[in-house]
Amino acid sequence: MITIDDLTGARDRIAGHIRRTPLMSASRLGDTAGIFLSLKCESFQKTGSFKARGALNAILKLDAAQKARGVITVSAGNHAQAVAFAATMAGVRSTVVMPAKASPLKVAASRGYGADVMLHGSSSIEAFARAKELEKERGLVFVHPFDDANVCAGAGTVGLELVDEDRAEMDTLVVSIGGGGLIAGIASAVRARGLKTRIVGVEPEGAAAMRKSLDAGRPMQLETIDTIADGLSAPMAGELTFPIVRDLVDDVVLVSDNEIRSAMRDLLSSAKLVAEPAAAAALAAVMEKRVGAQPGSRVVVVVSGGNVDLTRLAEIAAPGR
Repeated sequence: MITIDDLTGARDRIAGHIRRTPLMSASRLGDTAGIFLSLKCESFQKTGSFKARGALNAILKLDAAQKARGVITVSAGNHAQAVAFAATMAGVRSTVVMPAKASPLKVAASRGYGADVMLHGSSSIEAFARAKELEKERGLVFVHPFDDANVCAGAGTVGLELVDEDRAEMDTLVVSIGGGGLIAGIASAVRARGLKTRIVGVEPEGAAAMRKSLDAGRPMQLETIDTIADGLSAPMAGELTFPIVRDLVDDVVLVSDNEIRSAMRDLLSSAKLVAEPAAAAALAAVMEKRVGAQPGSRVVVVVSGGNVDLTRLAEIAAPGR
């Protein structure tokens, strides 16, 4: 499990290197859903997503010998950028493996932050396998995108900020799930502070590894992935994150890609926020009334990232899409 000492240690370690992101009201969207809605805007974070928190915490905790070896990770984009950013800041060489169809924006950003980027395979499943091969071949240190206690603790600093700011006003907290690192960290923070807040995770129908794992009672791997939310395309639930989600999260619900598209348009038009599909998934579940929020209750949605290229954003935002 992730302890309060892990969380506060991560908060202190990365302080000064990341942004304390704003918690903003979203009255128009909340009125539509019949709730008081706030958005935790990790889309304003360094590298454009919450991932900078976990990558920084993990890399700053490496010893001198590990830093000298260099790090490797696998990611559809946001964790790749975060590891590249954190590694460069710490003076460490970084290699990231990304699926061949990864967003060109995220590939370019990862290279821009200093990573050696390798494009491999048609899915995150194949990219994972290649990254693990390179880890052994080159003697690199693997920085897991979600199934790592230091990565989860770094992500969990989002939760510490939320409970510090909003502990009396958060009835339901909604978080998108890829491999579960963000929600595991946040749930650990919320429960460590003694809050009874209802915590709900959200996955795309085409990448529901955590929901499948909860139904099976053990971590499961997906055979195929089919979703526009590349940031939620982890091929498995983590051995670390699964039991935390099982024990601390109240529910995990699913949304369709069309519902994610609609939520992206809602965030753009009503909240004036650019959100990538992975971030919009959490709002989609709220707007579709799947999170069990009571009318008039206070709901917080974590907008986990905003890294979406303009061409894709225009396609998704177009009426009728």
